Amino acid sequence: MLAIKRAGCFHVRGRDQREACGGSSRPYMLVYGGLQVVFSQIPDIDKMWWLSTLASVMSLSYSAIGIALGVAQIISNGEVRGTLTGVFVGAGAGVTSMQKVWRTLQAFGNIAFAYGFSFILLEIQDTLKAVAPPSTETKVMRKAVAMSVATTTVVYLLCGCVGYAAFGAESPDNLLTGFGFFEPFWLLDLANAGVVVHLVGTYQVVAQPVFAFLDRRAAAAAWPGSALLGRKRVVVRVGSLALEVSPFRLAWRTAFVCVTTAASTLLPFFGAMVGLIGAASFWPLTVYFPVEMYIAQRRVPRGSARWLSLQTLSAGCLVVSVAASAGSIAGVVEAFKAHNPFCWTC
Repeated sequence: MLAIKRAGCFHVRGRDQREACGGSSRPYMLVYGGLQVVFSQIPDIDKMWWLSTLASVMSLSYSAIGIALGVAQIISNGEVRGTLTGVFVGAGAGVTSMQKVWRTLQAFGNIAFAYGFSFILLEIQDTLKAVAPPSTETKVMRKAVAMSVATTTVVYLLCGCVGYAAFGAESPDNLLTGFGFFEPFWLLDLANAGVVVHLVGTYQVVAQPVFAFLDRRAAAAAWPGSALLGRKRVVVRVGSLALEVSPFRLAWRTAFVCVTTAASTLLPFFGAMVGLIGAASFWPLTVYFPVEMYIAQRRVPRGSARWLSLQTLSAGCLVVSVAASAGSIAGVVEAFKAHNPFCWTC
């Protein structure tokens, strides 16, 4: 949202007006949090298929715009920038050897975040099980995983490689919001609007399994038979619109959104935080538990070649997660040194 404002400002005032076209992202974070309070009242993940579909279309749209602008930039440059070894280390480059090591490890965390969809996968599979026969469920899930992983890999590789080829060591963290591109500003605005819609949907896709788990725990274990949790509904009227809301869902999901929004405003380091979340959750959720469930379900004999291969895979991914977490923590610490968490105009 801030990038849309800045793109218009640069178009009017010129590209050298970075200070005049600056501003804080925190007010926009509060707007985003307010949107999530509303969307968090969607009861279940199967009721938000339309939001998920819209978010996916937006993701592919702004990725295509970024790739196309990157290719145009390469043609304009008349060369492919960047090197296989990445950013140069030294006094002139402004990057030390340790900074390069930490940033490289943080990049692993960013990649891990892109593939950390296993807990969402389980929630989708659980929903499918209730509405489809087992044979159909298995076929659908296999096809969905194959298509989504292939699409994710192709799109991210294109964005990363084209962006680096276009800007080399000058590559911004984000091709669209980091202002590697300035014109055409209206196309950047469309792409960034797509980013907003995508991230509104992404929050819900990631949060709904958490909501569902805690709703079930509260209803079944903490307060079984409570009318407040299950049957009770409150009708909220806004003009001619009538909305039925569960008091418990409204209270605790709103509190959840408020906490995550507050954390975001205090730690607005997108790359480092995404790397940390991705690294910390990658091994346990995406590798360890699925591997252990597979071993238990298929009764893989301990010490067999398959068992050793799976354990080696798990151990290797654990090393990657630990290293990426270390790099991301270093990135957060580095960013925090130049950050005032209570400055709302910075």
